[in-house]
Amino acid sequence: MKQFKEFVLSFSFMNESRYSILIYLITGGITTLINIVTFWVFESVIGWNYTIANIIAWVAAVLFAYVSNKLYVFESRGLTTSELFKEITSFFSLRLLSLVFDLIVMWICISLLKMNPLIAKVLANVVVLILNYIFSKLFIFKK
Repeated sequence: MKQFKEFVLSFSFMNESRYSILIYLITGGITTLINIVTFWVFESVIGWNYTIANIIAWVAAVLFAYVSNKLYVFESRGLTTSELFKEITSFFSLRLLSLVFDLIVMWICISLLKMNPLIAKVLANVVVLILNYIFSKLFIFKK
């Protein structure tokens, strides 16, 4: 990954801030894919309620997101035990907040607007992706 970063940063238009956003978009895309596929499996294939499927998808996505954000996006390493505990607590607390937004968007789209659950999930993920980047950048992995 270090070689990839050096390669990307060798371009004249690239800087640390843009690199961070690029990697966030890549890992965020994978996280989103995990979220949507997991939701689809539990809601459409297994037939569970969309709220339960959404929470299960959230858990899978957040676990992946923490590791990828920590190591590749914000490069948060070498923390003491108390700093690591604070980072984990902040990450999962703010992700719980984004889960609330996710559930609200899903409820509005499915229950009120009668949207297809998978389309609603994709729309909710756009909102959540933006919120999660802001939360991570400002509160969790700040340098």
